[in-house]
Amino acid sequence: MNFPSQWSRQFDGATIERQTVGESGAEVFRVRGAGAQDLFVKSEPIGVHSELPQEIERLGWMNGLNLPGPTVLDATTERDRHWLLMTAVPGKDLSDCASVSPSELISILATALRALHQVPVELCPFDHSLEQRIAIARSRMLAGLVDEDDFDDDRTGRTAAEAFAELLASRPKVQDLAVTHGDACLPNFMMEGSRFTGYIDCGRLGISDIYQDLALAARSIERNCGAAWVAPFFRAYGVEPDHRRIAFYCLLDEFY
Repeated sequence: MNFPSQWSRQFDGATIERQTVGESGAEVFRVRGAGAQDLFVKSEPIGVHSELPQEIERLGWMNGLNLPGPTVLDATTERDRHWLLMTAVPGKDLSDCASVSPSELISILATALRALHQVPVELCPFDHSLEQRIAIARSRMLAGLVDEDDFDDDRTGRTAAEAFAELLASRPKVQDLAVTHGDACLPNFMMEGSRFTGYIDCGRLGISDIYQDLALAARSIERNCGAAWVAPFFRAYGVEPDHRRIAFYCLLDEFY
């Protein structure tokens, strides 16, 4: 990867490691030894469905509110790609924390989500309403960007069109709006020791139903810790699980 010219001197002599965790279409690199702390570079081709410009906006907004996460150091476009340079969040992500028990892990995640969901929605300029999210899902489907081979097990063998029809038919009538992360899986929450240190991969942050986060968090907990830890997660967060909304938002995520 040829990095933007204005960063090349800063990276001279640094160790650069490609990151492979996560399902984003972006390229992510950790830069060690370029200064007092590690840095991250994220890059994505410019296109209709690029998400990196949205992430840059959201991180800048988060930095302004002192919400824990990466600090944006620079952003640019070069060679038909978007580029983001940011600080590293201390620690490891929650999917890589064998040093803590499942009960500690779900407590950290539930607390981090509650804190984000308590940010006043009037402070957030980013709209992730269902109308917008469904429209983007339709656009991605028509562009052939939905990976049918990566559907959850209960949708194996189905087409994106069939899943989209189910999505429209199962749209929830109730929403509890809050500032949501948008992709609340364990790898997108960082901790050091037993302390939450920040939100990462925030390109889908915006005002949405809390179940946009709770559904993906529950699915991630089931995959990483086991199904027995899903109910304790909802108790730690403080709501009774709405299984219809959980199913809907997991289905919506198939399109992203």
